[in-house]
Amino acid sequence: MSQFFQIHPDNPQSRLIRQAVELLSQGEVVAYPTDSSYALGCQIGNKDALEQICRIRQVDQKHNFTLVCRDIAEAAAYASIDNISYRLMKNLTPGPYTFILPATRIVPKRLAHAKRKTIGIRIPDNAIVQALLAELGQPMLTSTLQLPGDDMPLGDPYEIRDAIGNQVGLVIDGGYCGWEPTTVIELLDNEVKVVRQGKGAADNLSS
Repeated sequence: MSQFFQIHPDNPQSRLIRQAVELLSQGEVVAYPTDSSYALGCQIGNKDALEQICRIRQVDQKHNFTLVCRDIAEAAAYASIDNISYRLMKNLTPGPYTFILPATRIVPKRLAHAKRKTIGIRIPDNAIVQALLAELGQPMLTSTLQLPGDDMPLGDPYEIRDAIGNQVGLVIDGGYCGWEPTTVIELLDNEVKVVRQGKGAADNLSS
């Protein structure tokens, strides 16, 4: 059974954040809250943890994974962000959006979209996520915590513990955070395209 940390959603306890990051560094998968739903996260370069997320989600490694970043500056190491993309991201982040951008060479090949060489980028408006990323010192590989056969992501930490508590190293209880997915925006070839309408407002964004 996984560990279960109750972390304050507005003032995360430093001790618990450090312990959570230690588990990530040991190769564990962590279920954590965001500004939309709960998500599964692991270290970028940990192949075993990536495979565990795939098993939980029942997806293959062609699945579109996302990097959760502290800010645009950190994201810029992993994604090519032109002026149009930068202005849009600056206006919308932190917030419940996923941006599809060209991946840079630093992104492991197994994480970038096989054909288009793109990567998803998230900059959530969530104090727990921001504290985890600050302590980790790098982005976290992530996937929405949506189980096979479900129509919506999970948003209740106790439900998550009951469902997958034996498949992850840690469940963070950061409170109930809903189940609405992010709005997905594709920023490629100087065009803005709303791929999925979710929690984030997307009126008049598409070019």
